[in-house]
Formats: sequence, C-alpha cells, structure tokens
Amino acid sequence: MTQTLSIFHEGVSYTLPYTIIRSKRKTYSISIDEEGNIIFRVPLRAGSKDIMKMTDEKSHWIITHYLHIMEKKNSRPQSNLSDIQRAALEKRYIEAARSYIPKRVAYYNDMTGGTYNRITIRSQKTRWGSCSSKGTLSFNWRLMLAPPAILDYVVVHELCHLTHMNHSANFWMAVGAVYPDYRNARKWLKEHGNELVL
Repeated sequence: MTQTLSIFHEGVSYTLPYTIIRSKRKTYSISIDEEGNIIFRVPLRAGSKDIMKMTDEKSHWIITHYLHIMEKKNSRPQSNLSDIQRAALEKRYIEAARSYIPKRVAYYNDMTGGTYNRITIRSQKTRWGSCSSKGTLSFNWRLMLAPPAILDYVVVHELCHLTHMNHSANFWMAVGAVYPDYRNARKWLKEHGNELVL
C-alpha cells in the first residue's frame, strides 16, 4: 500500500509517496527506482516507529536521491506516439536488435575470447546487458537507440564477463584492450541512458 511521508530539506517541505515491503529479512533498506518510487524493505515485525526512525536517519539521502531521479525523469524526451504506435515501433527495434547485436557479438568475440551459448534481447529497465554463468548474453533492445559505439561498448563489456565474472582490475584491463574509450562510453550511458526511450 502506498503511503506518504514528509521531509523538510533546505527550507522546503516535500510530501513523498512510499511503499513498504515486509519480508523475513532481518535488515532494513531504502531504494528509489527510476520512476521516483520510494521503497522501504523491512522485517515482518518492523513497527511504524522503526520505519520513521530509519526515515529520519536517511532523510538527506532520500530527498537528494529522489530529486536527482526526478530531474532525470523530467529530462527524458517527450513522445507524441500513441501506445499502439510505440508498441509497433518497439517491436521493430527488437527485431532489428535480434539481427544486429549478434553480429557485433560475433565480431568482438574474436578479440575478447570466451564462449557464449546464446544471446537474448530483453527489455530491462535498469540494465543494458548481462552475462550469466552459463554463458547467456542478454542485451537491452534500447541500445539500438544509442550511438553504435555505445552499443559496441556494452557488447565488449558483457563478452569480457565470459572470462572475468566480476568487475576486477583484470576485467577492466580486458575491456580496455578491446575498447580503449570505455570510460567515456560508461559516462555517456550514465548521463544519457534515460533518454533512450520511444
């Protein structure tokens, strides 16, 4: 159930919606998704006083992150597409991704090494790609909306996970050996990834 909390920050009072998710976990956590939804994850027996105490302790983090996320959300390009048009266009981009991305994977795999089993095209909200321990490479179809060099960076990134299932120094050395400009590509995705929408 969505509730609201009030936070006073830099002379301004904010009323923010939040959701509480209770589980058997023993720890407390707060997260804010890309739409600005604040989520409290708490133990089953957590009382309202416990939650309010956490809110008070983390109020600065909550409001600063919330405002940053909302700024990014509001800066997204506004589309005049209808739901039907958007769905049709998304389908075409997914089909294009299924054709194009495997070709880029094959091209860079000769440079990175490692063996993958299959490639999937997905519609994740917060990830551009992933590599499973079984060798499945997954890529977000929205990469087709990015500059080709950015898509290539994500391809190289995930291919390097076939031999380095972490983000160690050796992993980044492997990425840099094939894609030297990876730092700028990461920066671009961080700054402009939210713009890759229909």
